[in-house]
Amino acid sequence: MIHFSDVSKRYPGGNEALTSVSFEVDRGEMAFLTGPSGAGKSTLLKLIALIERASRGQVIVNGQNLAGIRRGRLPFYRRQVGVIFQDHKLLHDRSVADNVALPLIIAGVPRADINKRVGAALDLVGLLHKERAAPITLSTGEQQRVGIARAVVNRPPILIADEPTGNLDPELSIEIMQLFRRLNDVGVTVLVASHDHALIRRFGQRVLSLRGGRMVDAELYGEADVTA
Repeated sequence: MIHFSDVSKRYPGGNEALTSVSFEVDRGEMAFLTGPSGAGKSTLLKLIALIERASRGQVIVNGQNLAGIRRGRLPFYRRQVGVIFQDHKLLHDRSVADNVALPLIIAGVPRADINKRVGAALDLVGLLHKERAAPITLSTGEQQRVGIARAVVNRPPILIADEPTGNLDPELSIEIMQLFRRLNDVGVTVLVASHDHALIRRFGQRVLSLRGGRMVDAELYGEADVTA
């Protein structure tokens, strides 16, 4: 589903954020990406989302070599990858429902279908009762759940998240990870970047470790906590 082969990313000025990174995440797998600040986690996720392009090597996502996807096809590709950010990136001049509907509007989905799918996505994250609320009135955890609803409303087969619990307390962090696991249980491939090792251990999934832009480890990390 996600395949990196000898991938490097060098930015203008010579900073190499990733160096010869190789790994695979299988279809339907949930995995964590970890490493210290500056290790290259965000850059790696941006390559998957085609926000950035690799300088060298091969990135294949859902059977597509990303080097061959031109600018005009980017919107079609990105519908396959739901992206969740640490800072939510919600539009505060629009309601919760309107924020979640944005990917569907861009994709040209009929309004009747938009309403149904937005309702289903908000119900999934437990916020259907907040659909008309302004994002600014929500708690930090609720805003993150709106971001998740927006990421999955287009029913993408892949979900990537960049430090999605970085601003949340431990209890809310577990709730967010439980949402990811529920999505994974229905077949979504999930890759979550996090530096919270205690949280990662609770879920007993494979961990990909970056250090200095290089992949240094890929292994099962701890055992799943059945109460997680």
